[in-house]
Amino acid sequence: MTVHPTSISPCLWFDDQLEEAAAFYVSVFPRSSLGHLSRYTEAGPGEPGTVMAGDFVLDGITFRGINGGPRFRFTEAVSFEISCRDQAEVDHYWDALLADGGEESMCGWLKDRFGLSWQVVPTRLYELASDPDPVRANAAVQAMLGMRRIVVADLEAAVAQVAPA
Repeated sequence: MTVHPTSISPCLWFDDQLEEAAAFYVSVFPRSSLGHLSRYTEAGPGEPGTVMAGDFVLDGITFRGINGGPRFRFTEAVSFEISCRDQAEVDHYWDALLADGGEESMCGWLKDRFGLSWQVVPTRLYELASDPDPVRANAAVQAMLGMRRIVVADLEAAVAQVAPA
């Protein structure tokens, strides 16, 4: 017998910032909304009224979250990739996700202020890196490897420099 899930949703473990994080992410992504937040009651174990768990939608994808305490932290082993149509989208997500304490990494990766890893990638990178001419494709990849925020114009310039189209 084959079992098919009706849906799969990422579940994110926060120390105690789920409500703040969900509101932040909803402000960054289009087609997003806060869902239901479950709060502790007098029965505990958390402080009555504080958020225990909840859900939110980011660009049409449902996320779940829990405030589970400091036991587990996010690592780069799990990240979310944002496929961007153009440089303006790259810049929007890069700047928004770095705001208030985020941290840049290499090759389009960053951590937001909650420690969650994101890859902010223009679709143009994939087009250039998939060029049938290996010299052109390699030039795009090598240019990307030297970047933090991926800059489409710089990728295209690197490719044009080695083998004009």
